[in-house]
Amino acid sequence: MAEIIDGKAIAADIREEIKADTQVLVAKGVTPGLAVVLVGEDPASRVYVSMKEKACAAAGIFSDEHKLPAETSEADLLDLIATLNADIRIDGILVQLPLPDHIDESKVLDAISPEKDVDGFHPYNVGRLATGNPLFQPCTPYGVMKMLERTGVDLNGKEVVVVGRSNIVGKPVALMCLAEHATVTICHSRTKDLPAKVAAADVVIAAVGRPEMIKGDWIKPGAVVIDVGVNRVGEKKLVGDVDFDGALVNAAAITPVPGGVGPMTITMLLYNTLVSAKRRAAKG
Repeated sequence: MAEIIDGKAIAADIREEIKADTQVLVAKGVTPGLAVVLVGEDPASRVYVSMKEKACAAAGIFSDEHKLPAETSEADLLDLIATLNADIRIDGILVQLPLPDHIDESKVLDAISPEKDVDGFHPYNVGRLATGNPLFQPCTPYGVMKMLERTGVDLNGKEVVVVGRSNIVGKPVALMCLAEHATVTICHSRTKDLPAKVAAADVVIAAVGRPEMIKGDWIKPGAVVIDVGVNRVGEKKLVGDVDFDGALVNAAAITPVPGGVGPMTITMLLYNTLVSAKRRAAKG
């Protein structure tokens, strides 16, 4: 049976390290600051923002929350971002998505200073990642990489199959694996003979957003499975993109849903904010 990769435990360890490093910075007169902007009343977004606020408080990071009404204009939101870009107390800016329909998400994300883009979504930071010289790496795929590292998975020379091609997870995690000298295949819902592609993988990273699409008997014996998917089935049940019970038979190690990749996303947001604050401290 597969080893269960405990994302909660790995995230907790990294958060303790972040807290310790933050205390060192604060003693030097620099308190890491994260601005979080929420527009509207989306229930899931409100819960996520609340989790970020609590995580910041636990780590000793200054959290600057801006909760705006849904009717906020695009111009007013862009003005707020410009103010936060200029605020020396703020090391990271996160605009919670989705935004209301009348606001252009691309325009808003592009307005964030690349030096404060702790989500890693600005085209500048995407380009830096693609050319192998990242400034900030997107939080969820970065969390995947930290989980593999802390689980002792060496990607050098391994066959990695990424199922999913989103700008948020699939594409960036493929680039990160390439940087670790893996041979990477990107698949998606329209890939021909997907079971054969998955069966060739030493490491499977599932981020396609379809409940239990990847069957357990597709997994090569001894493979490591990282399931990024979070899909609601029925009223309460959450499942990943991988048939967890089926994959347990063949996989050497696998992340559960929930309790796998999920806790790592906010953890890496804190990590990126701390890195940004360290850069500010180094500049004096």
